[in-house]
Amino acid sequence: MNPYFIDTTLRDGEQAPGVVFGLNEKIRIAELLDDIGVPEIEIGTPAMGAKEISDIRTICKIGFDFKTLAWCRASKADIQSAIKAGTNGIHLSFPVSTVLMQVMDKSPEWVMAHLREMIDYASASFDYVTIGAQDASRAEMSFLKEFVSAATFYGAARVRLADTVGLLNPITTFDLISAIRNVENDILLEIHAHNDLGMATANTLAAYMAGANCLSTTVNGLGERAGNAPMEEVAMALEMSVKVNCGLQTMKFQEISNYVASVSNRLVGDSKPVTGKLVFTHESGIHTNSLMKNRSSYQLIDASKVGRKEESFVIGKHSGKSTLEFFMREAGLLFDDAFTMRMLALVKKMSEKLRRTISKNEFFELYTQEYTRTIDQELSIIKY
Repeated sequence: MNPYFIDTTLRDGEQAPGVVFGLNEKIRIAELLDDIGVPEIEIGTPAMGAKEISDIRTICKIGFDFKTLAWCRASKADIQSAIKAGTNGIHLSFPVSTVLMQVMDKSPEWVMAHLREMIDYASASFDYVTIGAQDASRAEMSFLKEFVSAATFYGAARVRLADTVGLLNPITTFDLISAIRNVENDILLEIHAHNDLGMATANTLAAYMAGANCLSTTVNGLGERAGNAPMEEVAMALEMSVKVNCGLQTMKFQEISNYVASVSNRLVGDSKPVTGKLVFTHESGIHTNSLMKNRSSYQLIDASKVGRKEESFVIGKHSGKSTLEFFMREAGLLFDDAFTMRMLALVKKMSEKLRRTISKNEFFELYTQEYTRTIDQELSIIKY
């Protein structure tokens, strides 16, 4: 089965500390997700109150192509709030690890006793019901298998396995999904990975390769603590590393990444995979010499594939002769090999002094100074 993305930027993404989306911002994020072709979004938590319910209803009534999902605890009160919100589906989250059951004052017996009741109650009001195994990565495997089997038997449309604290690695993720798949072959399995150890993207891919059909992600990986699996990274990793069509309009990734970064006040790091400012920027002379001949020599992703333009090379300490020749030729400047090597030495010296790359204007100023010095020196030789 092709990967099925469930975006939770408007739910888990907004749960990131200090992030608050206004209604117009939520609508714009939803529009961009719809343009990208995300088939389902987890739109919010109705139990938060009347304002949240109103926002969810407003978005649901617009008529986007994606399905909408409300996140709820396993309680009738939460389900009633979700009914008011008007989403297509509902997600009911149950604690399945010992630590979460203890802090929530629940027990394995409570979970199993309420599972069928909650599914039956919600099924009367929603097109489909999905069930969440919260903290599945720390659950006892025997109990987790029992939980998933029961949820399937009672009519859940999908089961989400949540790595709530980001404990998993790709190998343990693969093993976890495989173990559940050995028990339940037909149920749709969803992976919800957190990024506390920096492995959310890798874990999501491992889960897909082990049989998790559905992938929970957020734009930019926005989410609690270190965030969630970033949609744009998971999608491009599927395309480039697993050779699987992600099913999304990837050329719109940069636009939505920029927008979510702006309205969440969570700026994207310059080196963040796929949408970071500098991920298509090159300085090393060894690299740029090859890139001028074939961009794919030292760059995996075609910038246009994610809505970017190929960046020009930058000039700095690690630049080589060919990079400088490229810039001077492009600007129509005069040079020869000897001049280029002098310029290269000056560029490296300036970059080391400034401890950064140097701008084109700085380079051209340096060129003018050196060219003038060279001409003056040649004239002096002629004169004498």
